[in-house]
Amino acid sequence: MARTAFPVAFDEALRRELRHRGLPDGTPQAPESDLARWSWDRETAGGEPPAPVRALRDCDDDAFVQALLRDAREEENPYLPHDAVVERWSRHARAALAWGRYAIGRAERDALACPLSARRTRLDALDDAYQDTAVLAARSREAQLRATDLHDRMRAVTTGPFAELVAQCRAAALTRFAEAEPEAWHRVRELTAKHRADCPERADGCPRCHRALATVLTDAPPAGTAEDDERPAATLSGDEDRYALLADLPDTAVVAVADAAVGDESALCGYGWAAEDGTTGHGDSLASSSGEAEVIGVCAAALSLLERHEDAPVVLLCDSIEAVKAVDAALRSADPEAARRTLLFPESRQLMDRLVRHRHRVQVRWLKGHVGHDLNETADAFARLALRRATGRIPSSAARKEEARILRSLGSGAGPLPVAA
Repeated sequence: MARTAFPVAFDEALRRELRHRGLPDGTPQAPESDLARWSWDRETAGGEPPAPVRALRDCDDDAFVQALLRDAREEENPYLPHDAVVERWSRHARAALAWGRYAIGRAERDALACPLSARRTRLDALDDAYQDTAVLAARSREAQLRATDLHDRMRAVTTGPFAELVAQCRAAALTRFAEAEPEAWHRVRELTAKHRADCPERADGCPRCHRALATVLTDAPPAGTAEDDERPAATLSGDEDRYALLADLPDTAVVAVADAAVGDESALCGYGWAAEDGTTGHGDSLASSSGEAEVIGVCAAALSLLERHEDAPVVLLCDSIEAVKAVDAALRSADPEAARRTLLFPESRQLMDRLVRHRHRVQVRWLKGHVGHDLNETADAFARLALRRATGRIPSSAARKEEARILRSLGSGAGPLPVAA
């Protein structure tokens, strides 16, 4: 749990231990650690890999993903299965597949936007995008299988005395970690003791529980941490509270709920939002995941409300914890790159760039979804409608009727509402 929840501190402790023993620097990686990689390299040493392999090994992540796209769209790259890069291939295959779905979404948009008489060439482009994405999916699976095979072969090398050495290094590194980070170590031990009291897998050593426990540790801020940002912190409500806590907001705050819906095959997504003052909005974009789609909805809603209410603070509620964390991290740091792990495509990054400029007027908080909250249900309905429109699954006339029905449903409980859709 300590290795998973506090990787930087544990890695430093392991590096110190490795230097102390005269071993190469390394950090834990699947299946064992860089010590396992070191042993594997010693076992399979045969000189430098070919130049194309070195180029794949040494390029940055964006260039590597581009190489994966060329592999699927142009010509298969025979160097990707090489032991020196196969793990990297497996790690980045999902990002390449997301860009394949992005191409499908762009092609779908183009096909729907052009007249029927000119749609044939656009449909050909859409067909090509689907074929490329199918190849990306197949190659992604191949990458996983080849990486698994590599790990199995590495395990065969890193057993016996070497495995004992790895265990000794990790145990000693854990002692160093406990000495360097006493508060973190106390939290690890305290949470472990509570968990093992009633875990049904404790007899087997809780083989999979450490990931969930590490998430608990990383989600909770250390005790006594002071917040030096004047902007109020985002609040994740507890299980006993069905809705976000809003009692601390000023009377002038504008509160809205944002939601999103994603497709199954393409990167097209729909988003929608509804505010307490009766304003609503919806639209479509491109997202690599549901988390990125939710961020797009939050940003679009916040930017619209900031323009409409020039001086009031704006609070966006969202039922995606991933999106709340991503937006809040970017706002707190005043750096859109803080949300880079969630945001892959240019559409979402551009929205985040714009939103960060207003960071002192915006908050984002978590709201438990699908529990009957009127604004949340309205935002969800608009998001699903927007996705259906973007993918051509509902004609314009039917979409207008559906939009009117959603607005009537929103206003039925509280009288007429001013709406700016």
